[in-house]
Amino acid sequence: MQGLVLALFGACIGSFTNVVAWRLPRQESVVVPGSHCPRCGHAVRWHDNLPIFGWLLLLGRCRDCRSPISVRYPVVEALSAGLWLSAAYVQPSGGGGLPLAVLPWAGLPLIALLLPLVLIDFDHMWLPEPLCRWGVLVGLSISTTAGLAVFVDHLIATVLALLALESLSALAERLAGKPALGLGDAKLAAMGGAWLGLWGIALAMGLAVFAGAVVGGVARITGRLAPQQPFPFGPFIALGIWLVWLMGPFWWWEQWQAALTPWLGL
Repeated sequence: MQGLVLALFGACIGSFTNVVAWRLPRQESVVVPGSHCPRCGHAVRWHDNLPIFGWLLLLGRCRDCRSPISVRYPVVEALSAGLWLSAAYVQPSGGGGLPLAVLPWAGLPLIALLLPLVLIDFDHMWLPEPLCRWGVLVGLSISTTAGLAVFVDHLIATVLALLALESLSALAERLAGKPALGLGDAKLAAMGGAWLGLWGIALAMGLAVFAGAVVGGVARITGRLAPQQPFPFGPFIALGIWLVWLMGPFWWWEQWQAALTPWLGL
């Protein structure tokens, strides 16, 4: 029953995430006006706005003007539902060192913040600073439930992650003439530090670099990316943050060691 409730609420938040991802880059209010067709302007009826099912009932078209509605809407709602459900399976080794009493609920605002950041970065190669800033504040606030030592660790991780990625970007710009990372990536990493702590964000960034290198390499080999064409790195950082949140940094470190052992002959 708990899983069904999480999935339903996650789908509803996914519906709102679609609104945020569409309106925030256009500097529009995410609250007013209510959901409406961007082509004909008609308000979406409440029963047509049901996550996933509304799109299916409408057969993917606006009830008023019959313009197509992107399949991305139900996909994001379903993805959000799945991510909210996955939050229930956070391991004791994960959760950024927070007490079990606040898990898995503590991961829900993290997902609610990460998903719109991923979508906006995919669409616009931009990570909105207000969302990252709120992510830092909420993460640090929740970390106080684990005591002063955890809070200080998360605070240090926030600062070091921001400085490390900004420094790396500045160094790359000096050596290669262009930044290796956007400043939004540094702010997202700082947000990850606020939720995961020092070891957590270190492992999350390791996973992000590995995943980004694999996906980017395949995309360039297959011709989907030109040799010098940039691609968003924020989604990989977000993936690393969530994976480390679920399992913990030391679990991922053990998997990394196990994978390398045969190659190193240890």
